[in-house]
Amino acid sequence: MYSKDVENSDLKKTRQSVIEELEAINWYETRIEEAEDEELKKILEHNRDEEKEHVAMLLKWLRNNDSEQDKKFEEHD
Repeated sequence: MYSKDVENSDLKKTRQSVIEELEAINWYETRIEEAEDEELKKILEHNRDEEKEHVAMLLKWLRNNDSEQDKKFEEHD
């Protein structure tokens, strides 16, 4: 089920990190909506997009190290 080199605690850390990155995206979205200054909005949009990249990186790692999770992604792709 799991890659032999990955401990269950690493999978838990990764899943929690995904949750936190998604929460950060939502926080940035709220800040972008509330910001009045266009320069600030651009900075916040950049920061939000960085969080999206982090989610992608974490999900890729998760798929590579949890074959059952990867299988579920494949089923719903």
